[in-house]
Amino acid sequence: MGRYQRSVQPRLLARLLDGDDVRAIRRRVCAGLHGEVLEIGYGSGLNQPHLPPEVARVTAVEPSAVALQLSERRRAASPVPVRLGAGDAQRLPHADASFDSALSTWTLCGIEDPVAALREVRRVLRPGGVLHFVEHGLGPDPSSVRWQRRCSPLNRRLAGCVLDRDVPALLAAAGLQVQTCSTYHLARPRFASHLYEGRAAA
Repeated sequence: MGRYQRSVQPRLLARLLDGDDVRAIRRRVCAGLHGEVLEIGYGSGLNQPHLPPEVARVTAVEPSAVALQLSERRRAASPVPVRLGAGDAQRLPHADASFDSALSTWTLCGIEDPVAALREVRRVLRPGGVLHFVEHGLGPDPSSVRWQRRCSPLNRRLAGCVLDRDVPALLAAAGLQVQTCSTYHLARPRFASHLYEGRAAA
């Protein structure tokens, strides 16, 4: 991993994913989280201000030391304690059925093997535990998909993620049962902003 990926990329993502429109989505996705929560792709802690009071603690899975450093202020200001956990969601050190809820926001696009990560999430969720998610992914029409596949290599170098992952298919492959899933676009280039938002149960 080069200097750009280590130092610049986490700062870039912290800015790009903190607009008013994105904050509104974070509030929706975090609603209903409770108890012990596992968050994969914790990043710079942008979800922390939106956690409901029913959350007892967050275990943060985040590989970037810079992102965690950027999260310090939000963690300090939050009434919800944060335990810094593993850096790799594909291999979690936690016991089976350790968490009541899980959270993933704009994360699966940057994980090498997202199905492995989601299987780990399913393993550590208690029976009936729910993953709350919002992810960008495969577009709804051939034109969007063509642009996604053209731009994905560059986007991976700049932002660390691919654009065209089929989020419902990944959830199904990991054995998670989708309860709700809405799709929509942000007011940004359609090929880069097709979102999947919902919940999936273990």
